[in-house]
Amino acid sequence: MLINISYNRPAISEKISAEVGKPFTLMERVKLRGSGSPKLQITSSSIEIYNLLILDNNANVCNAEMRGNGIIVMFRSLLETYALVIPYYKLNLYKGKAEEYSIYRDHHFIKVKADKPGIHKFFQKIINYKTDNAPTQIDDL
Repeated sequence: MLINISYNRPAISEKISAEVGKPFTLMERVKLRGSGSPKLQITSSSIEIYNLLILDNNANVCNAEMRGNGIIVMFRSLLETYALVIPYYKLNLYKGKAEEYSIYRDHHFIKVKADKPGIHKFFQKIINYKTDNAPTQIDDL
């Protein structure tokens, strides 16, 4: 789900928490050695996200946050912050041949440049956490 998270609305926060879980506690983040990504440069995206990104002349960057049941990819357009909320059972990650990762959820996607070792480590952490902790079927949720 692509959603505007610029304003503190409890209904939106509850919807996000229901989809991907609550944020990790401090101890869980320490054990994971962080739950957030470095700054990711967007190279391409689906049309709906692209239409938001071209509204301003700023650099197209995003960051990702791991949650217990999924990830949230956040980016800014104009003065608004948007989030692509992806539960693990809908998350598809692909590593492209040109140092690029593709993050897919249904018809939404974001491709990011992976030119630093920290980016590779973060995506490997997502893959490892997904395989170790995510439910195997929708019924397990």
